[in-house]
Amino acid sequence: MENHQKRTLTFLIIGLIFMLSGIEYAVILPTIWRYLQILEAPPYFLGLGLSAFSLSALLTGPLFGVWSDRSKTTKSIILFSNLFEIAGNFMYFIGYSKWLLLCSRLVAGAGSSIFGFLTRSTLPEERAGIFAAIMACRQAGLLIGPAFNLFLRLCDFKLGPFVVNKYTSPGIFMCLLWTLLQFIILAGYWDVPAISSQGGVVVLEMKQEEEEEAPLMGSDEDEARTYRTVDFDQSETSSASQRAHETSNPFKNFSVSNEFLREEVVVLLTAQFITLFNQTALETMVTPLTQRYFSFGELGNSLMYSLCGVEVIVGFFFVRWLSSKVADRVVLAVGLVICSTACIWCLVFLCKPRGGFEWQLSAFIVGVFLQLLGLPFVAVSQVSLFSKVTAEKTQGFSQGVRRSVGGLATILGPLWAGGLTNNLYIMLGMMLALLVMITVMTVLSYERLAEPRVVQCAQSADSGR
Repeated sequence: MENHQKRTLTFLIIGLIFMLSGIEYAVILPTIWRYLQILEAPPYFLGLGLSAFSLSALLTGPLFGVWSDRSKTTKSIILFSNLFEIAGNFMYFIGYSKWLLLCSRLVAGAGSSIFGFLTRSTLPEERAGIFAAIMACRQAGLLIGPAFNLFLRLCDFKLGPFVVNKYTSPGIFMCLLWTLLQFIILAGYWDVPAISSQGGVVVLEMKQEEEEEAPLMGSDEDEARTYRTVDFDQSETSSASQRAHETSNPFKNFSVSNEFLREEVVVLLTAQFITLFNQTALETMVTPLTQRYFSFGELGNSLMYSLCGVEVIVGFFFVRWLSSKVADRVVLAVGLVICSTACIWCLVFLCKPRGGFEWQLSAFIVGVFLQLLGLPFVAVSQVSLFSKVTAEKTQGFSQGVRRSVGGLATILGPLWAGGLTNNLYIMLGMMLALLVMITVMTVLSYERLAEPRVVQCAQSADSGR
């Protein structure tokens, strides 16, 4: 199998991993509250259960990232991290107590840093489009998940000593899906050679053992496109030796402060935090809001989430197309404007609804539509930009840090919104303040939100004038 085919198949499997994570969220979220009530859990356990998953991601993201950077492989890491998903979902299925249920979400949250692998395996100009497609796969899972609930809620039997009902069945169902995925990964996932960009020239880096075991791509045309020619003089030989040493030890001369306290990196990590904080806060707010004003039940909420999923998927694929036409920072700026507009709309029309039922429902639909419209713009652009302004050799760790920041946001977002569902002015006002802050930061750092070589070229052009 040629490297191009391996790469395509690997990306498809990564999309499947993201889709399963979306399905898991969609099949567990609708029933976890009632499940906790049956286990006599107090109301705050719902927030703890949802936050436990994010806490695990916050703690394990950088660790898996370091492992990925040092080994330059991800297949074994994904197989290992999926064992936590299998164990966590089986614990959720058993569900003898509220504490076991809480631990099940904590265990299931441990995951690998896949975006680090995607960064090493893609060209800068195609990265945003691939990230958008991968993120859309998770949204597809969120859309498909409710369909599985149609038959999971009918379960009512025993499996040995375990009871299988509409509350426990999502656990065993996801356990089986993640187990099946393990075999798919074993059969079709490849640690494809990394593609890096140095001085505008594309270089394909391959570990020595991979060169011995796997044939290179056979086409002369592909070789001419992929590999750069080297003049074997003394300077080139020493440079190659130095690069090989850096590859074997990616953290040599690495400084956390130099890497993450740069202006553009701080802006993008802040964008990551604010995006997920606002998103999870809104997700927490929506269900009580629809119940209070529109008397939505399970069917109404399921239909609403399905329509939201369709919009977000379309949004991701639109951003995939748009990212090939304009720079990532333009996409980010557009997304922040849309999100700010949506937050202002919600402050004006949702905090104190006016008019009749039809007007209130229309105002709610417009607010949700605008919030979801801006999400793909910000999510894709900040991940793509982050991968370009941080070092390629430590992408696993860097993406793990980004994932930890996101995990912190998804812990704090529901906690913030959960206590303020009756004080929407305060809740939405804080969200708008955060959006204004990151928008100002983006404007002030706009010139630096680009690949380092692009920034250098712009600075050289300015000095030339």
